[in-house]
Amino acid sequence: MKNRTNYSSGQKWEKIVGYSRAVKVENRIYVTGTTATDEDGNLVGEGDAYAQTVQIIRNLEKALIALDASLEHVVRTRMFVTDISRWEEYGKAHATYFGDIMPATTMVEVSALIDPKMLIEIEADAEI
Repeated sequence: MKNRTNYSSGQKWEKIVGYSRAVKVENRIYVTGTTATDEDGNLVGEGDAYAQTVQIIRNLEKALIALDASLEHVVRTRMFVTDISRWEEYGKAHATYFGDIMPATTMVEVSALIDPKMLIEIEADAEI
């Protein structure tokens, strides 16, 4: 594949499952489903939908920066949430970072994420 760059966050799941945190091909970046974990793999914001969303967006931003992009390059996000009734909490955090960028966005409720304490997972696509 032309000009492909893989980015790893170093989290244990990447090697276990066989994926990259983000992949850049030409001028596009695909950031995989990202959760609210810190650099040591610990969940940030247990029980707090807003805090988890903020941590996820910071993790997304870190991957984008590593691939010479930023949040401003995001054209689409997909939010997978375990309780859609908390949409305003997720949405408030999303708007804090993306309110001026206005990417295409989807939010869907899922039955569970890999850790029952995780309330949300976000993936993003960016174009440079």
